[in-house]
Order: sequence, then C-alpha cells, then structure tokens
Amino acid sequence: ARPDIHRWLGQRIWLSDQEELVEVESVLRQASPAEERISIAAMLPLEAIAIPLYARTRNSVIDSIVDVAARTGWLWDPKAMADAVRAREDIHPTALENGVALLHPRRPMPQILAQPFLALGCTTCGIPFGSDVPLTDVFFLICSTDDRVHLRVLARLSRLLSTAGFLGALRRAADAKQAHQLIEELEQKL
Repeated sequence: ARPDIHRWLGQRIWLSDQEELVEVESVLRQASPAEERISIAAMLPLEAIAIPLYARTRNSVIDSIVDVAARTGWLWDPKAMADAVRAREDIHPTALENGVALLHPRRPMPQILAQPFLALGCTTCGIPFGSDVPLTDVFFLICSTDDRVHLRVLARLSRLLSTAGFLGALRRAADAKQAHQLIEELEQKL
C-alpha cells in the first residue's frame, strides 16, 4: 500500500497549486520532523548542472544527464541509472506541459548512489520527450535513495517550477553558476 501511495502522490503533485504544494511539503516534513528541510540548491552541485546540455533525442538526453550526474562521484553505476530512467520513461513519461521533465527511476536506487542529489540540464532547443506534451528543454534527474526523500524533492521542485517567472529565468541562465544562484535565491523566498 505504501508504494501505491507514493506513486499516486508522485503523479498528483504536478496538478497542485502553490497553496497545496506548501501543505504537501508541510505534511511530508511533519512525517520526518528530525530531517532537515529539503533544499534543491543544496542537492544540486555545480558539477551536476549542464547549460547547455548537448542532446537532441530522448535517449541522448538520458545518457547525457546521467553522465552529468556521474561527474559528482555520487553515482556509482551510470549505466544502471540510465537503464532505469529509460525503463521509467517507457512506462510513463515524466515530461510536463511546461517543457520540463523530471527524470527518475521507478524506484529509488540506494545501491548505486552515495547520497541523494539532483542533476540539471537545459538543451538549446526543445526535444520531443513525452507523448502528450509539447517539446521539452529543461531536464532534472532525481537521484533518490528512498521514497520519502523522493517525494520531498518532488514537492520542493514543484514549488520552484510553479513560481511565476522561474522557468523563464532558468531558460535564460548563461551557465551552471547562474542557474544555481537563481534556484538558491528563489528557495530562500519560499
């Protein structure tokens, strides 16, 4: 039942507005009060950001973003991660209507990760990534070690992505430092 709840929440979270996302984040934080607040900026090291991400197809995006994640040294088996992300995308694409894809394996993969973290890549042009969505150009790779962290990351990312002006500013970021600074500054306001 617990995996079903996590799957349901992971699919529903993108349909929520800012007020609902604040509530989801609060409930998830209360479920684990000893844990620190999730910080996207803290989980996204500069070496895990590729602007631009050089890829033109769905498969090359997955391979490229996994390679970017591997630069951290926290991903021990890039091939296993790429295969798991591809399998997840085959089941249900993670591309959203706003041109963002939140790539992740179907289940957390603690056996190949030193710690939970994120990678980010922005392509120079949109790529067909989801069957029912327009082109996608912003790709987050969520590398989680457990379901609880995964849901908390989804809730926090959802708040960032639904903030007016954020995606436009992210798409205009000239490099990894600028993108990271943008995320950090916005998170401080949330």
